[in-house]
Amino acid sequence: MNYRLRKSERLHADKLIKELFNEGSSFFLYPFKVQFIVKKDLIGGTSQVLFSVSKKKIKKAVGRNFVKRTMREAYRLNKSIIPTSAPIMSIGLIYVSSELMEFSEIQTKIILALKKLASIVGEVPSQPEI
Repeated sequence: MNYRLRKSERLHADKLIKELFNEGSSFFLYPFKVQFIVKKDLIGGTSQVLFSVSKKKIKKAVGRNFVKRTMREAYRLNKSIIPTSAPIMSIGLIYVSSELMEFSEIQTKIILALKKLASIVGEVPSQPEI
């Protein structure tokens, strides 16, 4: 198992981020809003993820950076929950709580969010092959 979180696995292209927020689906699992879009046109590659913490909710940059670091680490350790057979997708994990949480709490919530995401994506019918 590869536990690395490479740059190719991070969502950083403006076009893809706009597409994620304009056309993507979402669900809420406190303290996260999970935004995702399945990319049917891409073959090969990996799913990409975006981590975001609102400046309105957590005022100090130190707190925002702490939450983003813990979110990245929790995702990195548990990204294998989403099966490799799942379609490629863009995922946005948005932290919506105004209180800082410990790593263990964030990790359990990310695990729950990834399990729910895996079950949702597993229900999406794949395109028939021609």
